Amino acid sequence: MPNAQNKQTVKDIEEALDGAKALWVVDYRGLTVKQVQELRSKVREAGASMVVYKNTLMHLALKNKKLPELEDILAGPSAFVFANEDPAAAAKAVKTFADDNEALQIKGGIMDGDALTADQVEVIASLPSREELYATIARLINETARSLAATINAIPQNLAIDIDQVAKQKPAA
Repeated sequence: MPNAQNKQTVKDIEEALDGAKALWVVDYRGLTVKQVQELRSKVREAGASMVVYKNTLMHLALKNKKLPELEDILAGPSAFVFANEDPAAAAKAVKTFADDNEALQIKGGIMDGDALTADQVEVIASLPSREELYATIARLINETARSLAATINAIPQNLAIDIDQVAKQKPAA
């Protein structure tokens, strides 16, 4: 039976899961304290938070929330990245850090109620961020509007050129 402190921790994890769009699990063994602080900073910049919990407490919280229990992933030291804003940005921050620091290993995660493997998390990390998608959509709308305006403007311009050519071909009356 969990003690009062563990019960409160499980409750805190459940609240964090409620507010998260995704949960990424990483193995941080071999990182120095400075590297862990740097990782937390990068994750925070991506609109996420990184916390270390006991695997058993995380397992209980996942079970209580009826989420995949990640039995294969919750082994050994684990840190949990709660993506509160953009899951792709948080995954990208973790993957970029893991690429620069071999000691950090992505173990997997949960998104939309489904368990994900480390490879799937890396695929999500390769997706463009929300801001990049917005910029692409805005650029496409702008290009379409510019093209439409040029086409609409060309109709009277071409009509004027055609009338001028016809007028030059007809003898003056």
